[in-house]
Amino acid sequence: QHWAISRSQHQFERRRDTGALSTEFLKTMQMQHWLLLAGLIIIAALTCYALTLWRRVWRIRTERQAQENERNERLAKDIQLIAQSLLNGQVPLIEGSIRIKVLLDNYAGPRREDLDLAIFTEIYDQTAHIPTHSGWKQLSAAERKLHSRLMETLERDHQEQVQQAASQLANGLD
Repeated sequence: QHWAISRSQHQFERRRDTGALSTEFLKTMQMQHWLLLAGLIIIAALTCYALTLWRRVWRIRTERQAQENERNERLAKDIQLIAQSLLNGQVPLIEGSIRIKVLLDNYAGPRREDLDLAIFTEIYDQTAHIPTHSGWKQLSAAERKLHSRLMETLERDHQEQVQQAASQLANGLD
């Protein structure tokens, strides 16, 4: 009988331990579910944040591209206008060539492949050392005369090439 009591007490203890184990197991499972849920919420929040950042980057890229396109259109019109003015004699050959070269350096839009614009760079390079504006006024008469002769020589030697390049540009860059 002692053995029977001990056995039934042991079964009771075992059931109670099993209950404790199942309660502990449920608590553990509940904790795992909460951690899983928390992880999923964090992943969802980070995904939303990443999408927000991606949209912002996309919008900024689109805006920058639009600004660059507008800038290139404005530069293309300016280049075309100066080329036409150069052809009509409204702007001196050297000044027009330098202005066109500087604008072309800043232009990043499409260009026709048949454009031969090297003459503008050549004239720019050969006149880069000549002072402008107040620097020109500070030169002595002899220095001004020397630079003027150089510019006259460049105009005479390259007029046909400049006129040809300007007529190409007067029709547009693309």
